[in-house]
Order: sequence, then C-alpha cells, then structure tokens
Amino acid sequence: MTSLDRRSFLAYTSGSLAALAHQWAITEPGRFPRLTARGEVDAEMVAWLENSGAELIRLATERRQHTHRLLDAHLTAVTDLISEGRYTRPVEQRLHTLAAALSQAIAWQHFDERRHASAGRFWHAALHNAHAADQRDLGAGILSDLAYQLLWLRNARTAADILEYAIPRTRHPAARSLLHLRQARALAALDEGGRCRRALTAAEKALDTSSYDPAPAWCSWMSHADLAADGGRCLADLGQRRQAHQLMDEGIALLPATRSKTRSVFLTYQAETYLRDGEPEIAAATATHSLDLASRIAAPRCVTMVRDLEPELSRYAHTPGVGELLERLRAVG
Repeated sequence: MTSLDRRSFLAYTSGSLAALAHQWAITEPGRFPRLTARGEVDAEMVAWLENSGAELIRLATERRQHTHRLLDAHLTAVTDLISEGRYTRPVEQRLHTLAAALSQAIAWQHFDERRHASAGRFWHAALHNAHAADQRDLGAGILSDLAYQLLWLRNARTAADILEYAIPRTRHPAARSLLHLRQARALAALDEGGRCRRALTAAEKALDTSSYDPAPAWCSWMSHADLAADGGRCLADLGQRRQAHQLMDEGIALLPATRSKTRSVFLTYQAETYLRDGEPEIAAATATHSLDLASRIAAPRCVTMVRDLEPELSRYAHTPGVGELLERLRAVG
C-alpha cells in the first residue's frame, strides 16, 4: 500500500510539480468563482473558525490520533462556506487562507504516514487556496513542503527546481530563511557543496533580518535551532561530519521542549551520521532517544526514520545498546 502510494506520487510529480511551481510563480492571484450564494458569512463566524482551526493545527503534531478527523471536518466546513456562502472579499481571503492552512496541516499528517499521493493532493489544494487569498509567502511555503517531500523520496533535483521558483516570491525574511534552508538540503543531497553553503549563508542572513510584521504562522517556528541542525545534516551529506556533529548538537540543544517531533528527526539525523563515523554505540543511544520521543507522540515518520537505520545497525548487533534497539524495532515492525 505504501509503496504503491509512493509510486503514484512520483508518477504524479515526475513532470508536473515543477510546471505547477512555474505556473504559480507567474500567475497573478484572482478571485475564484463561487457556486451559489446562500447565507451571509460574517466576520464573527470566520474569527471562530480561524481560532479553532489554529488550535487544531497546533495540536496536530503532538496529538495526531485525536486531531485527524477534527481537521478533516473543519476543512470541510470551511470549503463548504467558500463554495456556498456569500461574503466580502476580505472575508473570502480569510476563508481561503484558513483552508490553505488546514490543507497544509492534513498534508503533513498524511506525509508522516507515508501516504504520499494523498499528501500531494492536499498540498496542491493548499496551494490553490493560498493563491486565491493572495498569500504569496504561504504559497511559497507550500511549494517548499512539496519540495521537502520530494527530497524525502530521493528526488532532490526536482526539489531544488521547485525551490528556485518559490524563493524569489517570498516576502517575510523567516519564510525566505526556511526556503533557503530547504534548498541547502536539496543541494547537499545533490553534492553541490558550493551552492549548498551559499544557500545556508542566505538562510542565516534572512533569519537575522528584522521585520515589522510577525512571521507567518506556518513558519513562525523557524529558528537558529533549525538552521544549526539542518545545516549540520547538510554538512554530513557533504562529508564534513565533525562540523556536522557540532552543528546538530547545537541545534538540538536550542530546540524548545514543545518541538518533540523535530527533536526526534534531528536525533535520527545525528544517529545516522554516527553510523557513518563507525560509532554504533553512540548511534544506538541517540536513535533510541529518537524512538522514545517518536513513540510518545505517535509520529510514524520518525519511527520509520529510525527503522531505516536497521540494516546498518544489524552489522553491530553485539555492540552495547544495539541489540536492544534492534529488538524494539522488530517489535514495532
């Protein structure tokens, strides 16, 4: 099932996502037609939908098992209002913005569950709504989510191509920083060291740029912790593992306790790098910590990341800590 979904997504993206990114970049936002005009959608109703939607999105990572259906229902309610309601242009923009944010959150949940084709469809819907709302940063961010998924599926070239379209259209420095960081990850995977380092420098410069406007909600978490840890992963891919460990240690230490899923991801990056260094005992301890976090918050993608280390770990089955971790991974499987 998961391999079929992966193939379906790759077939869908083989020539279409770069074209989608180009179309988004050159098309001016405009109003989309509504089917009917029944009831008036007032600002009070929209405010309630926005507040409850934001809370659901916030809870989606740590309590995914309780938010799946609620997110789906909330998105259905919002899209019904868009298609059937009567409203002013400002209200229309708010509804489309909310629909984009909810679709983006659902896409991430499906991505974490390796339902790649479904995740791609929700990101595509999110991009449509962001465009309808004239939310350029949000649209760029959604394209970078698709690029991240492609990187995960080992299609770094298309990921880098998509980010080339998205980065110049960002407005807020936090958004630009995140997209440059994801660009650096794609370039590191392609072994383009010079361009990767330039992207990391651009990400740091953007992150340090002040702005009168608050960062958009979808990238408000972007911080020096992310820059350090993901930068470390880039250097690990480029073979500079000593500096990579320093940066990943720094990034993990800076992460707030509320970001357990991100911590689990970064710990697995570090465990993988320790395995490349030939240090299986430290790798096993680090991967076990990641697995503990992933299991606590029910994050299937993070569990999968640790399980992907199993073939390499099996070479060191008699090393302290490795055997115990292998037993746990087989039980999870």
